[in-house]
Amino acid sequence: MLAGSAGLVLPQQHLQHPHLHPCRGLPARLSPQVLEYNVPGGKYNRGLTVLAAFRELAGPQQQDPESLRCALAVGWCIELFQAFFLVSDDIMDQSLTRRGQLCWYKKEGIGLDAINDAFLLESSVYRMLKKYCGERPYYLHLLELFLQTGYQTELGQMLDLITAPVTQVDLNRFSEQRYKAIVKYKTAFYSFYLPVAAAMYMTGIDSKEEHDNAKAILLEMGEFFQIQDDYLDCFGDPALTGKVGTDIQDNKCSWLVVECLRRVTPDQRKILEENYGRKEPEKVAKVKELYETLGMKAAFQEYEEKSYQRLQELINKHANRLPKEIFLGLAQKIYKRQK
Repeated sequence: MLAGSAGLVLPQQHLQHPHLHPCRGLPARLSPQVLEYNVPGGKYNRGLTVLAAFRELAGPQQQDPESLRCALAVGWCIELFQAFFLVSDDIMDQSLTRRGQLCWYKKEGIGLDAINDAFLLESSVYRMLKKYCGERPYYLHLLELFLQTGYQTELGQMLDLITAPVTQVDLNRFSEQRYKAIVKYKTAFYSFYLPVAAAMYMTGIDSKEEHDNAKAILLEMGEFFQIQDDYLDCFGDPALTGKVGTDIQDNKCSWLVVECLRRVTPDQRKILEENYGRKEPEKVAKVKELYETLGMKAAFQEYEEKSYQRLQELINKHANRLPKEIFLGLAQKIYKRQK
């Protein structure tokens, strides 16, 4: 499991507390169905990372029951944040499944009411932060961190949407530079920097230098993670990933299509132009066939090896004052993942 979390088996057991539950103190509309359908079911990596990083960074005097309770609460806050993003993203992408079940907006009787449910999930983050951390000296740092991360993630989603509108396929919009910008803002900040930065603030590490060092490693890790996600969207097993990939149909600026465009002949590009961003199963199949022809599976495996080595170099370079185990544990957790 993650660094500092040896022996973790069931994430739910390590994100719970006798007086801490994600439903406690939240609006009645959220309890229990919206929360219980959308917050559990994932791998809990973001929430567990808060706890793992806190345990690595905190001195013995900082690991009293009340401080650990606050770390658990912040872990749940990030899982709520994740649920808010996923419920919203599924509506925008018109996705069908998430974590092995119907997307929330697809449930009978929900529909576009899910938009308001997403807002409530977001608001719940700040209610929990206030309830469990409001009296702590790091509360303002956490509040600003969540607000800034939400803004960055929403910028990334906007870039994603305007780069690849469902109604207009334009492969000229897809570039490595644009892709990296989308990934950095849409995924890397909230999935990797946020959990570790929260633990840093909670243990009194608030210098810009230390946060910049952590960010240099974690944003690169977020890019690595998203490229894996793009690969699994196309080539992963839905029984393992919990969702049916729709990047091709949704005209997404994914790593696969960006790399494909670097390799295609003029005739192959024409195949891509005629079939990418279309809903018809036969057209999706033609894009996947082109990916196979161009050796995209092997290209990804080569990228994964190089990226993992790059992460090791960044950890050695930037994790001078911070425990390397935090970053090594995260890298090992996502390397070669299948879901």
